[in-house]
Parts: sequence; structure tokens; C-alpha cells
Amino acid sequence: MNPIFKNIIAVIAGLLCGSLLNGGIIMISASVIPPPNGADVTTMEGLKASMHLFEPKHFLMPFLAHALGTFAGAFLAAKIAASQQMKFALLIGILFLAGGITNVFLLPSPLWFSILDIAGAYIPMAYLAGKIAFSNKES
Repeated sequence: MNPIFKNIIAVIAGLLCGSLLNGGIIMISASVIPPPNGADVTTMEGLKASMHLFEPKHFLMPFLAHALGTFAGAFLAAKIAASQQMKFALLIGILFLAGGITNVFLLPSPLWFSILDIAGAYIPMAYLAGKIAFSNKES
């Protein structure tokens, strides 16, 4: 297969896989850690209006969704990529980071969570995924 075409597929597959996992975790998060009483989590406006009711435990699932979604997408992209696997893993991390930064502006959350999420869920997870995928390809 043409390496350029394979690399394009790697990026698309990484974004799709990571997005699906991220969305899946967010979908089940309310059943794992129920939202606070009185919080409307069905709309963006409801989330914004009830954000003050959320406790630190309510941010665990969104962080895991962002971190695991990025990890899975970066890992898949690195496994599929024809060459420069780490660059493709980090590209997925950068793309998810852009989404995370956008989310910070669209859905205001506590500063501590925004910092933790931006600093810990995207680039570090993409780097880790790239390292693991690359070490697995060598063996």
C-alpha cells in the first residue's frame, strides 16, 4: 500500500477510534458517577448552568474519556502508520488537545480541571501510546 495513503488512513482511524472511545466513556459516565442532584447534563446550556454543583469526583470520567480516547487513537495511528509512528501518535494528541482547548472555552470548568486535562490527558497520553506501539512493532 502507498505509504502516504497508509498514513492518511492512520490519522483517520486514530481520530475515529479515539473519538468513539471518548464519546462512549462520556455516555456511560452518568451511570458510573451520577451527576449532582439538580444538574441537567443533557444539554450544553444545562451543563454550564449546573457546573457549580459538580464535585471533583464528577470530573474523573471526563478526564478518563479524554486521556483514554487520546491514548487509543494515538496507539492505533502509530500501529497503522507506514513510518514515523511517534509523529503520527503525537499528531493525534495535538488534534485531541485542540478539541480539549476548544472544550475549555465552550464549557467552563474549574481551573484545576482545565489545567489537569490540558496538561495531562492529551500529549502525555499520545507520547505513551506512541512509545508502546513503537516498542511492540520492533518485537
